[in-house]
Amino acid sequence: MEILKLILQSASEGRKLFALLLDPEKTALSGLAQRTAGADLVLVGGSTGGGSTPLVEALHAQTEQPVVLFPGSIEQFCPTADALLFLSVMSSDNPEMLLHRQIHAARRVYESGIESIATGYILIDGGTESAVARSSGSRPLDRDDIQRIADTATAAELTGKKVIYLEAGSGAKIPVSTDIIRAVRHQISVPLIVGGGICSREMMEAAFEAGADIVVVGNHLEQHPEQIALFTGRKE
Repeated sequence: MEILKLILQSASEGRKLFALLLDPEKTALSGLAQRTAGADLVLVGGSTGGGSTPLVEALHAQTEQPVVLFPGSIEQFCPTADALLFLSVMSSDNPEMLLHRQIHAARRVYESGIESIATGYILIDGGTESAVARSSGSRPLDRDDIQRIADTATAAELTGKKVIYLEAGSGAKIPVSTDIIRAVRHQISVPLIVGGGICSREMMEAAFEAGADIVVVGNHLEQHPEQIALFTGRKE
């Protein structure tokens, strides 16, 4: 099944999806079946570069979950992944992140034939400077300016983005608040992904209840891979 179709179908049925984010520079290529057990999707990407191909190929060999690229740069592109989140950093006023990098990657993505999912990526202040902010030169949106965040998400949908990704940043001290999630969910009709700073099942459940269709956990499970089952028990 196409990944966007899977996401849309799950959202229409009210079925929540859990996505595990793996950084190709920090993830061992062995034991992946155990590490990803129960995840609905596996995202592969990082903010500091590094090729994704070895990890994508290892995931395909050892697991059955769809593998979706969440790239920090064109260097992380791998045409054998199941899909690509083709990101525009909607929270940035840096044209490099809004369009220029996308132009640079466009021919390679097009010629690969990979499923490309237009994604409106919105970086929100998570209480610490994130790797995304450093690498992109993009300042996050103020987490207290909820209306601006919601309007940014709405603008992303109106300009054709198929999913919206609210991100507090890897290792965030403060995750995206439920108030933000509710406000964005109220204004958009496309699927909503939420990640950054989520380090417990309770935090994941709160994001789902507020309106997230997909919750992404990366940094916490990178440090505590044995806790994967705490996040994968809830599917409905």
